[in-house]
Amino acid sequence: MVRIDIISVLPQLIESPFNASIIKRAIEKKIVEIHFHDLKDYSTSKRKQIDDYQFGGGSGMVIMIEPIKKCIDSLKKKRDYKEVIYMTPDAEILNQKTANKLSIEGNLIILCGHYKGVDQRVRDKLITMEISIGDYVLSGGELPAAVLCDSIIRLIPGVLGDETSALTDSFQDGILAPPVYTRPAKFENTNVPKILLSGNKKKIEEWREDKAIERTKKIRPNFFN
Repeated sequence: MVRIDIISVLPQLIESPFNASIIKRAIEKKIVEIHFHDLKDYSTSKRKQIDDYQFGGGSGMVIMIEPIKKCIDSLKKKRDYKEVIYMTPDAEILNQKTANKLSIEGNLIILCGHYKGVDQRVRDKLITMEISIGDYVLSGGELPAAVLCDSIIRLIPGVLGDETSALTDSFQDGILAPPVYTRPAKFENTNVPKILLSGNKKKIEEWREDKAIERTKKIRPNFFN
């Protein structure tokens, strides 16, 4: 069983995505465990303070190193973790290759950034991997953490009803997925391509590969650079 521990200033922001659909079923089937940790529970002050002003001045509060280290140390005393991941916009952007890699690596800790970020010493000493979900800034790392978890969990064997489904997703083989169709075969003035109704599996796969390459060249030409 894969275990993911998520450390957050506001864990309630992230809990709902894990209570429905594929992730919920994965938890119920005991394929994955998700645990949330409120950073305030690891504060070293009576007022449960977890952030402070930054040295040198400047706007925005910074999450302190002590509660983060205390939480991570507590988790590591009980089990081994393959990666300690920090969700931050100033990092390499999540891609399918990273999701594939993390889906087979075992237990993970995910730290959600907040405010102006975390004390740099956290990133220097405690974090093993940093991930962004795009070149934009959100209020915190909770939603990015949910995105990361979804991208990982759906790849774990036994999570999807059809395990080959994830293997035909966009990006798995370096190109986008081809267009897909379902019933009705005719809708208003549009028809499903005849090849998909032919039953000729070889021709269908050739058509799908051609369309996938065509879509990729049009939408993401950088993939061919």
